[in-house]
Amino acid sequence: MSIMTAKRSNLIRNSVASLAAACVAFVAVAAGPDHDHQAKVGEKAPNFKLTDLEGTEHELSDFTEDGKIVVLEWFNSGCPFVKKHYRDDTMTMNKLADKYRNQNVVWVRINSGAPGKQGTGLELNQKIAKDWDIKDPILLDESGKVGKMYNAKNTPAMAVIDANGTLAYWGAIDDDRGGRNAGETNYVDLALTALINGESVETAQTKPYGCSVKY
Repeated sequence: MSIMTAKRSNLIRNSVASLAAACVAFVAVAAGPDHDHQAKVGEKAPNFKLTDLEGTEHELSDFTEDGKIVVLEWFNSGCPFVKKHYRDDTMTMNKLADKYRNQNVVWVRINSGAPGKQGTGLELNQKIAKDWDIKDPILLDESGKVGKMYNAKNTPAMAVIDANGTLAYWGAIDDDRGGRNAGETNYVDLALTALINGESVETAQTKPYGCSVKY
C-alpha cells in the first residue's frame, strides 16, 4: 500500500469515527431526561428549578418532598384571559391561593415568555406582583424549558401536583373559555378539595384556554 493510500484510509476511518461519535452524542441529547420526561397526568411531575423575582431559586422537589400539594399557573399579565382572573370582581387566583394557603398547598406562577415578549421582564413582573397583590412566587422561565416540559401552550394553564409528586390535574382554571367572566365550575378548586380529602381527582384533565405562551 502506498503512503498516499494509507493516509487516505486513515482519514476515512477517522471521519467515520467522528461521525459515529457525533451521532451517539446527538442521540444522548435527544433522549435525555429533559426531552423524554414530558408531564403526563397520573405520572410523576417533571422536576425543575427556576428563580423568582427576588432571585431565590425554587425546586419543585423541595415542595413535594415536604408533602406539599403544588399548583402551577402559567402566567402573563398582558393576556386578557389572565387579567379576567385578577380583576377586583373576580380575583380567582388570589382567592384560591388564600383559600388553601394553610392547607399544605403551594401556589406558584410561571412566566415562560421569552425576553422582550408580552408580559416578560423582571421589573414588569415585580410591578404586577405588587399591583395585583400576588403573595406567592412568580418564577421566570425565559428559556421556555419548563413550559415546554409541561406542554404549556396557554395562559392561564394550570397544573396540580399531589403530595406524592404526581401530576393530578392539568388543564383550564374553569369552564368559562371567554375573556370576560370567571366560570361556574373551577377545576383547580375541585382538584384541591379532592386531594386534601384523600380522594382521587374526578376531572383530571381539561383543555386549557387563553393566550398563547410567548415562547
